[in-house]
Amino acid sequence: MTSSLWERARRAMPGGVSSPVRAFRAVGGTPPVIARARGAELFDVDGRRYLDLVGSWGPLILGHAHPAVVEAVARAARDGLSFGATCALEVELAERVLERYPFAERVRFVSTGTEAVMSAIRLARGATGRARIVKFEGCYHGHSDGLLVKAGSGLATFGTPTSAGVPAEIAALTDVLPLDDEEAATRLFEVRGREIAAVLIEPLPANAGLLIQREQFLAALRELTHRAGALLIFDEVISGFRVAPGGMTARLGITPDLVTLGKILGGGLPAAAYAGPADLMEKLAPSGPVYQAGTLSGNPVAMAAGLATLAELEQPRVYERLEHLGQELERGLVRALAEAGEPGTVARVASILWLALQPGPAPRSWQAVEPSSAERYSLLHRELLARGVYLAPSAFEVAFLSLAHTEEHVERVVTACAEALNAGARRR
Repeated sequence: MTSSLWERARRAMPGGVSSPVRAFRAVGGTPPVIARARGAELFDVDGRRYLDLVGSWGPLILGHAHPAVVEAVARAARDGLSFGATCALEVELAERVLERYPFAERVRFVSTGTEAVMSAIRLARGATGRARIVKFEGCYHGHSDGLLVKAGSGLATFGTPTSAGVPAEIAALTDVLPLDDEEAATRLFEVRGREIAAVLIEPLPANAGLLIQREQFLAALRELTHRAGALLIFDEVISGFRVAPGGMTARLGITPDLVTLGKILGGGLPAAAYAGPADLMEKLAPSGPVYQAGTLSGNPVAMAAGLATLAELEQPRVYERLEHLGQELERGLVRALAEAGEPGTVARVASILWLALQPGPAPRSWQAVEPSSAERYSLLHRELLARGVYLAPSAFEVAFLSLAHTEEHVERVVTACAEALNAGARRR
């Protein structure tokens, strides 16, 4: 059934998918077509079962089809799927978000992480009257035009588009810097500091591997932006509510000017947000001159899913359990790599993990990631999929654990990984 559905998908959708990485181009093979999911497992249309470490790319911290979330969604849906007006659930979720990010006094809901970041940048430009933004190589912030750029030949050169359809004039307003390099950031601010509206960074970069940043580097960005009158935006679409109730902002103790949130916020449904102090957020329409709107923003069904998810995360010791599972999986994977004689280590923060299949310590910048590791990962991915373990179909995406995973699941992954590494070594 999978092959026939894929033929139909390719005839109906570009590449057969609604998001590029799902096509398995980076790892090879035919992707499973998923029929249903429950807890920590996926089931494809052919009846095969997979232990899931993707979790819909991060939102499903409770696992698939958690009863509390499903019931909340069903209850909300019975009252109406969309109002196009403020609803009670929206107000309640806004309050819950602000409790977890106490530096923020206002929050605006949108539907996707891309939309949240795009809107936060517009707000930063409107508040500062400046046009330039700064991002970091290896950090993905959605697919809006100004963020699909890469660095030029120097550290302080204009960005160039990395996608067809992005005008060079828009890309030219984005500077791209290397991660983990205070000196490069300082030099850029010396040249263009008074032109920069905002610095945008994932405090835990998780879209080009898990590139764990030094606190000193992030603190330096806070100081540079403050001195230059620019804003610091933390993109916590992935890390928000996952690594702590208040995300990396709480773990680090570094206060940004704006934070963007998504994934877990919607509990598996499309919802995202950006938040910040009242004097900044009140510059948004209708209170201020910065326009942003959305037909489905604050959708009651998505708000219900988010509220139910955050309520479950308030239960005792849930983050401690996620940390324990993460530790056990990290140790097991490191052991499997060592026993197989394969280069690599595991980068981990809480329940987010990444297999860095290259010699030495886990990299902290995109420049330090070895492209050759992708080939090793592709082979490992195919071997694990054959053993019923579903990892992200890209060497540079991360794995997520959920509260639905158990110690037995962790052991199953480690055993499968050891077998897959040994099988891969025999095939090379």
